Amino acid sequence: MNKKLAAALSGGAVLVLTLSGCSDDSDNKVNDWAKKVCDQVQPQLQKIANANAAIQQQTADNSKPTDVQKTDSAAFQQISQAYKALGSAVQSAGAPPVDGGETTQKEAVKELNASSVAYANLKTKVDALDTKDQAKFADGLKGIADELNKISTNGDQALKKLQSGEVGSAMAKQKGCQKPTASAPPASAPSAPAAESGSPSKSASPSASASEKV
Repeated sequence: MNKKLAAALSGGAVLVLTLSGCSDDSDNKVNDWAKKVCDQVQPQLQKIANANAAIQQQTADNSKPTDVQKTDSAAFQQISQAYKALGSAVQSAGAPPVDGGETTQKEAVKELNASSVAYANLKTKVDALDTKDQAKFADGLKGIADELNKISTNGDQALKKLQSGEVGSAMAKQKGCQKPTASAPPASAPSAPAAESGSPSKSASPSASASEKV
């Protein structure tokens, strides 16, 4: 019942500064800016990965609707808070020292904050689902998964721009901006049976495909 939601979360969501190491052609000022951002980014990426993993773990067909609801609600709240913190990190770092840096920064912050609001709205919708009627609950989850797909496709242009060119190369060298591996699920989530197949850590980042680029 929760598989579509888990797939939507791991398959896209907003592109979140998850880069793999690249070239060394950035100057010191850009590198300093990237380090300032990435040092703050890593804990938030870890929170997102862990929340994703918690949803992945709650995908068994025999999972109780109440357990699924509690897990998903806690995960969406955690992701929302993480995106808000990511926006603050990019904001507090100032504009990257490149042409058009101020505009790129403002647009990226705007997108990150919008993602925070979107995930908070998903939490509200999960909380409102009827767990006593399994069919209605499953339909509700499908609707939330559809909205999650929209979040993943409608709002990452500014972040892609932030992660391109000289700034992207500098960020890619920072460990803090690289893809984390999920550890434990959110503290507020109940224990759950493992997913039926596959390891949740492989797709634990909401930008699994994006992190493969260099």
